[in-house]
Amino acid sequence: MTVEFHPAAFTEAEEAQAWYLERSVLAASAFLQELSRAIQQIRQAPHRYAVAEAGTRKILIARFPFTIYYRHTSNVLTIVAVAHQKRRPGYWRNR
Repeated sequence: MTVEFHPAAFTEAEEAQAWYLERSVLAASAFLQELSRAIQQIRQAPHRYAVAEAGTRKILIARFPFTIYYRHTSNVLTIVAVAHQKRRPGYWRNR
């Protein structure tokens, strides 16, 4: 299965990682590990996770206040947003 990031979702992931990196190399590394782990979980069973808004599904990133919103069609997994759980709910809906 191919994994694609919406450009804005990729930017969100980079910005979150940079924020953690300013505070701790270990925290930044842990964030990337948990993001990767969540994406692997989605790849294994894309229909397992809760249906969300705008035709997406969602999975929480363990240990961090972020949610991955994604769409799955045939062999493509599209990460629509890597959204902070406390900031601007639903801002990504038009993607």
